[in-house]
Amino acid sequence: MIFTLSKMFWIIANPGNLLVIILTLGLLSLIFRWRRLGVGLIGIAVIASLVITTVPLGKYLLFQLENRFPPVRSLPVKADGIIVLGGFSNQFITKARGQVALGGAVERLFEAAVLARRYPEAKVLFTGGSGDLFRQEIKESETLGPAFKVLGLKNDRILLESNSRNTYENAVFTHNIIKPTMDQTWFLVTSAFHMPRSVGTFKKNGWNVIPYPVDYNIEGTKDLELGFDFIGGLSSLNKGMHEWIGLIAYKLLGRSDSYFPSPDKRK
Repeated sequence: MIFTLSKMFWIIANPGNLLVIILTLGLLSLIFRWRRLGVGLIGIAVIASLVITTVPLGKYLLFQLENRFPPVRSLPVKADGIIVLGGFSNQFITKARGQVALGGAVERLFEAAVLARRYPEAKVLFTGGSGDLFRQEIKESETLGPAFKVLGLKNDRILLESNSRNTYENAVFTHNIIKPTMDQTWFLVTSAFHMPRSVGTFKKNGWNVIPYPVDYNIEGTKDLELGFDFIGGLSSLNKGMHEWIGLIAYKLLGRSDSYFPSPDKRK
């Protein structure tokens, strides 16, 4: 139920969709001779578009998320396993075209392979079913076989969790498979901007993980300067807003241990 509601909410709250809704309501208001309302709504959409184009609000949101957990510089001697969160491939295109369709977060897969070579005894657990509200018949983890083979990951090392639809279910379902103890060492590999929410919900559900952020979007403070890029601004705002709303929702729902999870002080 919560999964369905969250997907429906984001259809409306997505900045791009929201702009279209406001513009459509503005046009309809003008057609039905509600001139003041129509002009006001269109004006709001235009101003919002100019802000998105020139002010790096989305990049700032991502910058804060990506800086929360630093890159791993010192690796432990031993690791029991590597958890890789899905979301880096399109299982529907993979199934239709017969080739693994990798997306912008493919660093999750590549860096997991690097860790797997460093720790040859560690299990590699891929978690990801389908996050599509209407298409649950094809699971992401189950379509990645060719990619595993190319990267030299042998089947006897790979564990697949293919029923999770979101980050919370990633944490719960993988815990049910592994039943980890607190003295085990498991890496958690996901995009840097997604790491705070991932760590919060994994810890809440009994995991003691080493955050291994990848797939950075922001170079540094130079990316926070004013510019003129509507597509880039909208894309970063979409990612940033989605993640910050997710952080708040997860805490309110009791799915995370904090509104903005941070690294352990001992680390």
